Amino acid sequence: MNAMILAAGRGERMRPLTDHCPKPLLSVGGRPLLDWHLARLEAAGFERVVINTAWLGEAIRAHVAGLAPTRLEVRMIDEGDHALETAGGIANALPLLGPEPFVVINGDVWCDLDLAMLPREPEGLGHLVLVDNPAHHPQGDFHFDGYAILRDGDAPRYTFAGIGCYRPELFAGLRPQVAPLAPLLARACERRQLTGHHHHGEWWDVGTPARLHALDARLTPD
Repeated sequence: MNAMILAAGRGERMRPLTDHCPKPLLSVGGRPLLDWHLARLEAAGFERVVINTAWLGEAIRAHVAGLAPTRLEVRMIDEGDHALETAGGIANALPLLGPEPFVVINGDVWCDLDLAMLPREPEGLGHLVLVDNPAHHPQGDFHFDGYAILRDGDAPRYTFAGIGCYRPELFAGLRPQVAPLAPLLARACERRQLTGHHHHGEWWDVGTPARLHALDARLTPD
């Protein structure tokens, strides 16, 4: 199974840390966020990972080139000076991801999820990992009835973890252009074409320097 790590963002909320270091290369627990993702993908048996770049992409490419060889094939795809956002970046990478379902991971999250448990053939158009709503996002993103992702209803509401498995058909007709993922997921929700599961383990959205430092403290041995 193939995967993609979204690594093209500017990381405005992380400035000044990201002025000279791309967000996926920020370190927690003694290793860059990107390396945590690559290690989990390899452990889960993935065969290829595509990493998109834009802001300070040359630093990410140099870092990946310097990693020790593994069974995981790493392919890079550059979006130029301006990132295509989530859906646009994925659409741009579809030729490298292939015709089968694939996993996408936001480069600025940290999660202890065993990626091998994600469905290789999701029902509908995709399967999302959901987590409890963090303090900085108490309203959540989606309703969830224990199986299907719902846009409205009385079911509890959870936060999208930035980890999902998608069929290429979710991005049908979308050209490589600036486009967010949220509208595509919302439409799939309305058609009941998304499933999901609630991850009860650890998950961090490393979106601010304070959360980065907190995660680093959590992962650094005493």
